[in-house]
Amino acid sequence: QVQLVESGGGLVQAGGSLRLSCAASARTFSRYAMGWFRQASGKEREFVAAVNWSGGSTDYADSVKDRFTISRENAKNTIYLQMNSLKPEDTAVYYCAADRIFWRLSYTRDDYDYWGQGTQVTVSS
Repeated sequence: QVQLVESGGGLVQAGGSLRLSCAASARTFSRYAMGWFRQASGKEREFVAAVNWSGGSTDYADSVKDRFTISRENAKNTIYLQMNSLKPEDTAVYYCAADRIFWRLSYTRDDYDYWGQGTQVTVSS
């Protein structure tokens, strides 16, 4: 069982930055690929970014490419999402998730085994 806790959300103006963190309870954290998803009000949960077990491979949704950066620190059991040049359409609840297939970079929700509770990000125009 893996418990995930997100933090770092908040209210920011368009063009600003935020860094989200996700702390994991697993002692075998480095054996999981990790991802960030988001869900805006009234919409489906969508893929944002993923990182493999080592941090050496990453993938992004087209909508956030070149603005967001996913990274991980296995020694701290933590992943991050650095979000720059934020837009009002980035407003959503952001969730981190863990995938037992450690080498995979999946954008499919059903591939992830564990989920956090989410953190709200609101971008004002």
